[in-house]
Amino acid sequence: MAITKLDLQPGLYREGTNYSAEGRYYDGDKIRFRSGKPEKIGGWVRLSNAQFLGISRSLWNWATLDGSNLLGVGTNLKYYIENGGSYSDITPIRKVVDPMSANPFATAYSTLNGTITDTSTSITLTSGASFPPAGVILIGTEQINYTSVITNQLIGLTRGYNGTTPAGHTTGAVVGCSTLIVTDANHGAVPNDFVTFSGATGPFGGFSAANINATFQVLSVINTGSYSINVEGVFSTSAASGGGSAAIATYEVNTGLDIYISGLGWGTDPWGAGGWGSAGTTGIGQQLRLWSADNYGEDLVISPRGADGIYYWDATLGLSERAVLLSTLASTDLVPNTPYTHQQFVPNITNEISSSAIERFVIAMGANPYDPTDPNTTFDPLLVRWSDQDNPYEWVPAITNQSGEFRLSHGSYIVGSINTRQEIVIWTDSALYSMQYLGAPYVWKLQLLMDNLSVMSPNSMATANNLVFWMGIDKFYVYSGRVETLECSLRQYIFNDINTSQGYQVFSGTNEAYNEIWWFYCSANSTTVDKYVVYNYVDRVWYYGTLNRTAWLDSPLRSSPLAADYNNRMIYHEVGTDDVSGLTPVAINAYVQSSDFDIGDGDKFAFVWRILPDVNFNGSYVDAPSVQMTIKPRRNAGAPYSAADNPTVNSQDNYSLTRSYNIQQFNGQVYTRLRGRQMALRVESTDVGVAWQLGSIRIDLKPDGRR
Repeated sequence: MAITKLDLQPGLYREGTNYSAEGRYYDGDKIRFRSGKPEKIGGWVRLSNAQFLGISRSLWNWATLDGSNLLGVGTNLKYYIENGGSYSDITPIRKVVDPMSANPFATAYSTLNGTITDTSTSITLTSGASFPPAGVILIGTEQINYTSVITNQLIGLTRGYNGTTPAGHTTGAVVGCSTLIVTDANHGAVPNDFVTFSGATGPFGGFSAANINATFQVLSVINTGSYSINVEGVFSTSAASGGGSAAIATYEVNTGLDIYISGLGWGTDPWGAGGWGSAGTTGIGQQLRLWSADNYGEDLVISPRGADGIYYWDATLGLSERAVLLSTLASTDLVPNTPYTHQQFVPNITNEISSSAIERFVIAMGANPYDPTDPNTTFDPLLVRWSDQDNPYEWVPAITNQSGEFRLSHGSYIVGSINTRQEIVIWTDSALYSMQYLGAPYVWKLQLLMDNLSVMSPNSMATANNLVFWMGIDKFYVYSGRVETLECSLRQYIFNDINTSQGYQVFSGTNEAYNEIWWFYCSANSTTVDKYVVYNYVDRVWYYGTLNRTAWLDSPLRSSPLAADYNNRMIYHEVGTDDVSGLTPVAINAYVQSSDFDIGDGDKFAFVWRILPDVNFNGSYVDAPSVQMTIKPRRNAGAPYSAADNPTVNSQDNYSLTRSYNIQQFNGQVYTRLRGRQMALRVESTDVGVAWQLGSIRIDLKPDGRR
């Protein structure tokens, strides 16, 4: 008999088969490697009970001069500033119509033209002319949601909507509608846009002024002159128009989508990129709402990618004030030798904005170029343009200021950028540039660092330890003064599992307390972010797992890393041992599994009769924390794992009596009875209150024949 110590190499390895990875760990979830040993990651807890609207993909943390610790939260619907667990809406206003046309609101109303049962899937009206493309109707006491109108028929029904009871209805029954059609010429709205009405009068057709003077999301766009809104819980009692002659409509900036939708055609990826004769897909990804943000002093500059200009939020005005277009703050003086003002030459569209904190410039990555004869030049996705130093409102180059621009020569568009201690690093879709401040008269130097590389998304890069890391479309990179491919023991596994059509959802962040870079991505069959991969840049090891997050930020101003989730909340990570994003703690299922090991070259069967565990439970808070430790045998590399004992390793300390975990007593040995030519070790925890780290586990085994 021989006791064998399982000292496996740190990190997960998936670049070969399970058997060829002998001596390594092969699989895991919710674990990390520290000092060469696997351990369960920390838990998480919600920042507060407050929620925001939309899916957040942008987080930015800074402090103001009065000591306020502010967090910018950009979603596909809004932009917020979090302070003390509350979210203040600073979403910019796009347009104010004061007043709207007379009586701009119209009700939809009709009667049934035919009897329906409680399961009917379509409704025929006496007249469907006044009904918007989608909405909610009331017949008797039943609410019904519909998604389409074809002449006088409502189809795409959801019966018993809002918890009402489906019922049969007879010919002539009244059909009231909670959806109003709003008439506003050149409104510029898209579905889900937010609009606030004020000054409307009533009642008309069953709606009061109080029902209308509120904030709504646009339900559907009918044409450039009209759209629909839904007034929750109120239904028309007649066909009517109303609202008076003094109604005001205030439109917020257009909302964006929460997933990426590829575009086709000329100007996207190269023709044939997906195979000979196939159209390319756009890499700019304007459909997915991505905000860029940076602080300018204590103030904030933000911009929605590829959709609008630069917005500025002044901290001295307080959280009740919204961000405003930077151009509205610029000088209205005429630019010499032109008929235009300085206001008109502030970039009106950009892919990304950045602020050079030390030199105090606002920089647009992708912008419309400066042309003294035309302030509305065509957007150039490769143009880097910057404001005057210490003057974010001045974008007209002159001998008396330092504003200017530079067009990059390699690539099709700027994907993203990141500030480091000595430079700004800029990615195009095929090259990497360095941007360094020189001072007047040249101001900025832009230098090509490397061509013929890739980057997955605008948020797929992170900087730590004076290094810049990023995910490309088929491998990872690091920039340390020179660009190198990052050796990855999971490269094949990760890039075979990414939904590349949702590559723009990929985002990266640091967890510097553990020397980690995290990348979150959509797995192959998912359109939402559900997986992550981690690189420990000190130990140079990789691991991965499953987790639903949409944004990540590790800020020195916060006690631990912050993330946004799909429940529209902010989450603190590395807190405790459990998932406390809900009202009660939920266990985090964490496991690690080795690759197969054998005796010699696997020519003999091995018999395992006991395990000598080595596990500590530092950080646990339950009385008797435990993990399940399983030896999984099989006959050969192609065979399935056989049944085996699943001994539980229990702490014998009474944790209710002491919280000192430095010295612990565990089960000294666990008896098993199993045999196989190859075996794998799996360690897993599924209970609340458990934290663990593996040491050097030993197994007692002996040869058991050659069959």
